[in-house]
Amino acid sequence: MPVTAAHRSARRPRTVPMVTYTLIGVCCAVFLLGPASGLGVPHGTDGDLLLAQNAYFERWGVVPEELWHGSPERLVTPLTALFVHGNWLHLLGNMLFLHVFGAMAEERMGRASFALFYLAAGVLALLGYAAAHADSGRTLVGASGAISGVLGAFLCLFPRARVTSLFPFLFFLPLRFPAWAVLLFWFALQWLAARGAGDRPGVAYLAHVVGFALGFLYAWARYRCAARVKDTAASGDGPRPPR
Repeated sequence: MPVTAAHRSARRPRTVPMVTYTLIGVCCAVFLLGPASGLGVPHGTDGDLLLAQNAYFERWGVVPEELWHGSPERLVTPLTALFVHGNWLHLLGNMLFLHVFGAMAEERMGRASFALFYLAAGVLALLGYAAAHADSGRTLVGASGAISGVLGAFLCLFPRARVTSLFPFLFFLPLRFPAWAVLLFWFALQWLAARGAGDRPGVAYLAHVVGFALGFLYAWARYRCAARVKDTAASGDGPRPPR
């Protein structure tokens, strides 16, 4: 995907992003202890390891047909799937985006609100994909939907922030762009990919689209609209200037 390989915001948050760091730590710990990392001795090697990985993904990941038509215990999988990743590249890519964009979003929202927002965006993104492919037996894992929600919120909250990006077709030269340009370009790629991907194995682009849209709409309604209403009310409370 010819999109950013590394990002960095123009300013550092004034507070330690504890929720962001905790989410990264939990995802990394779950991955290292699970069979997907290939490091766990109890999971065996070769064929045994592959069987363990498949069973692990099916147990904790979202399988749309089982989510809607299976046992009630499957209803928890949209939450557990947020902390499971398929391989090293999947984990590192997601954690990079969360580290870059999560800190400033957490500072703006507050720790508790950001944590709830992250989990809700991730769950709803996976549910959105599962609803669109209700009869699919494909297993969905990963924090991509939640992190896409963070990207959408970041676009709304900090559209003029500067990020450093690497583009393969520009020989990986580090270039600085406003966040709105980078994130809209990323969203356009996800949208186009989702239209052509369907339910084929690979990246669940539709979950990215749903998460991003939900994140942007939430931030716009919660912060942009609320701020405008507050400013309007404040301006109407003071004395009017004489004509």
